[in-house]
Amino acid sequence: MKKDKLKPMLFSNLKTYNGKKLATDVVAGIIVAIIALPLSIALALASGVGPEQGIYTAIIAGFIISFLGGSRVQIAGPTAAFATIVAGIVAKSGMSGLALATIMAGIFLILMGFLRLGSLIRFIPYTITTGFTAGIAVTILIGQIKDFMGLTYPLGTKTIETMEKVEAIGKNISTVNWQAVIVGVVCLAVLIVWPFITEKIPGSLIAVIVGILMVKLLNMDVNTIGNLYTISNKLPSFNAPDISFEAVKAVIPDAFTIAILAAIESLLSCVVADGMINSHHRSNMELIAQGAGNIGSALFGGIPATGAIARTAANIKNGGRSPIAGMTHSIVLVLVLVLLMPYAALIPMPTIAAILFVVAYNMCQWRTFVHLCKTAPKSDILVLVVTFILTVVFDLVIAIEVGMLMAVVLFMKRMSDESVVSGWKYYDPDEDPDGPELKVVPKHVRVYEISGPMFFGDADRLANVSFKDFTKVLVIRMRGVPALDATAMHAMEQLHERCEKNGIQLVFSHVNEQPYRTMERSGFIEKVGKENFRPHIDDALEWAAKLEN
Repeated sequence: MKKDKLKPMLFSNLKTYNGKKLATDVVAGIIVAIIALPLSIALALASGVGPEQGIYTAIIAGFIISFLGGSRVQIAGPTAAFATIVAGIVAKSGMSGLALATIMAGIFLILMGFLRLGSLIRFIPYTITTGFTAGIAVTILIGQIKDFMGLTYPLGTKTIETMEKVEAIGKNISTVNWQAVIVGVVCLAVLIVWPFITEKIPGSLIAVIVGILMVKLLNMDVNTIGNLYTISNKLPSFNAPDISFEAVKAVIPDAFTIAILAAIESLLSCVVADGMINSHHRSNMELIAQGAGNIGSALFGGIPATGAIARTAANIKNGGRSPIAGMTHSIVLVLVLVLLMPYAALIPMPTIAAILFVVAYNMCQWRTFVHLCKTAPKSDILVLVVTFILTVVFDLVIAIEVGMLMAVVLFMKRMSDESVVSGWKYYDPDEDPDGPELKVVPKHVRVYEISGPMFFGDADRLANVSFKDFTKVLVIRMRGVPALDATAMHAMEQLHERCEKNGIQLVFSHVNEQPYRTMERSGFIEKVGKENFRPHIDDALEWAAKLEN
């Protein structure tokens, strides 16, 4: 297998770069910036921070991740996956706590890259990623109902957790603002219908324009971003968070969550992009870039960032084929921030909610969810549904922890069920001369065959190995055992001790490489005798026949 280089893809692409490719990348970068503008603002607001902080993230993290990244076409910035996590951290620890958690997450990601852990992401089951992605989509949808319907909450209403938001919606549903609903429905209709008209201009931009015109021209009583937030068009400035041992200790769980989610999302986006352009990303370099990008984002007032599948796909569809496109997208957003940011104050909140409804729908993968529920094994469906419910009811951290624990336990149960320790049955050819041709086993020899991996989940099966009073040799056939762990090795040693007490000699047939190494390291082969390890069952039976006396 080819070793994953720790070299940014940009440097590899520049070797064959030319003016024509530059022009195509610049055009793609400009189009992606137009798409990223309303999304970055919407996702920042969903994350409980100011609208400009979403732009800061797309500028700083987007540029760094494209410059250092292991993908040719990855576009990074704020994503829906982080919205509920970030909102919770901001509510609990403030912007300083979020910045510190993001920096720590960046450090974790860089370490993961240098330790070449990029390939380990594949060990996170598909049912878990599908479950928590669908759960995040539901939490985003629930979080935007207030603005979509123009609800008014009493001062002091707590709406950090998703279930608190559901309760607040239920209690205050009578405060619905029908003008807000009309703006939201019209903008949602634009978002749904517009892609059928043209994909050259993003529907989110058209929805923003329609929403602003409705509120201004019809003089509608609807909250806008300017009513709720202070808008700034200042360039991002350096702002280091307060660092102390206690502060670092407090944010480590949040930092770990951000790092794992950023790794999963970015590498999934890379895989999707690889399929679209027939390329191969450098996963470990991508993790390092994600780490650097998140540290940069936090130091300049941004929020956590990762690879954005929708923006990456838009980049590819519009001709982007090198990291220059992603860097251009960030530079264009700098100009947008300075020149157009004050106009963001005019965007109605129901329009932002409508944009996030579509984001939630696109990320929920409901068809995949339903397909898995219909076709997957029951244990996988259980992991999927539990991860989904825990993400919605509690949070992503608990969902991933419980989901992984369940997946591991159920996998071990499945492997244990596949492992079999069975004894050969004696066959008398005189009683059934037309029977199958079987191995001739001397009367004093007992044969057991083990199939499947031997680990702590099923090591106790060896305790069921039995022998007769006249048994002198016990042959263990292990051709179907690919692996043996320490617990199973201990069970083997106990079996050997039982055999010694009963004057029975152990003989092993066809021990595979990993079990043999484990036995060798533990001194078991020396105890049993190297000569009692035979390469084939015929050889083992022939040897056992000689050991009668």
